[in-house]
Amino acid sequence: MISVAVAGCTGYAGGEVLRLLLGHPQVSIGALTAHSNAGSRLGLHHPHLVPLADREVIATTAENLSGHDVVFLALPHGASGEIAAQLGDDVLVIDAGADHRLSSSDDWEAFYHSPHAGTWPYGLPELPGQREVLAETRRVAVPGCYPTTATLAFMPAVAGGLIDGHDITVAAASGSSGAGKSPKPNLLGAELFGSASAYGVGGMHRHTPEMLQNLRVLGATAPSISFTPMLVPMSRGILAIVTAPLNPGIDIARVRATYEQAYADEPFVHLLPEGQWPMSQSVIGSNAVQVQVTVDASVNRLVAVATLDNLTKGTAGGAIQSMNIALGLDETTGLTTVGVAP
Repeated sequence: MISVAVAGCTGYAGGEVLRLLLGHPQVSIGALTAHSNAGSRLGLHHPHLVPLADREVIATTAENLSGHDVVFLALPHGASGEIAAQLGDDVLVIDAGADHRLSSSDDWEAFYHSPHAGTWPYGLPELPGQREVLAETRRVAVPGCYPTTATLAFMPAVAGGLIDGHDITVAAASGSSGAGKSPKPNLLGAELFGSASAYGVGGMHRHTPEMLQNLRVLGATAPSISFTPMLVPMSRGILAIVTAPLNPGIDIARVRATYEQAYADEPFVHLLPEGQWPMSQSVIGSNAVQVQVTVDASVNRLVAVATLDNLTKGTAGGAIQSMNIALGLDETTGLTTVGVAP
């Protein structure tokens, strides 16, 4: 059995990691740690995790996290670097926060306003060549939920030469769990229910440089992206709509064939039949991603739509998928493509 510790276990991301780990046949759950909630029972924070409800949450220290094969860090942005530096090189450390995602320290400091902790291998196995990278590492940076959704929407188009990576627009709607558990007025039920709102408008959202980074990895030489996130009245899920100008001579048949080939063998990314469009409810609780693509002929633009559960494939599920690869397991172990509906 693989011994796993989870730091930040009382938050949404930590709770989702634990929910999935409870269904993993090769995992033994060890230390459960947090900061302000240390000393409490896990069941006070995650009553749905019945098998772990009576476990005590202990303090997040390197000593408490030591002695495990795998450590998940589900900590606030800026908090992972210090604790990760104290863990041994033989431990598989998976950071669900943003601290190690960006390769550019300038981008990190501009968007997160703190010193950069360094760059780790990126936990999006679907990126070309990334499975080989993850198989050889003991450090994984889990992608942001918006970049995961948008990247899986535009990846076949960029890698397949349908678009060149400039003038991309991403409009994406997310549930409120993406903001974490910290109490904020705009996340109160009275403010959220029956309302939709945009935020981080005008290139201000912290996931923008991560999307640009992924475009460069896919071969775009001068990428540009306009990203507008939205908050909608649901607890979890993301739906992203990506558009970009098509290169000359590209028709809908080639677009469709490119996406079919790109995702034919992916266990978690599913291109829907023509005419069927992704719905966030279809993937809730699963590690599945649903994608659809078409062409707006009136403006010669690609239109790709993708949806996933921001807490599962967008965070914890993607983290466990990467863990499986790094440990030499089948990457689907402990994960499902079956959602919960209605």
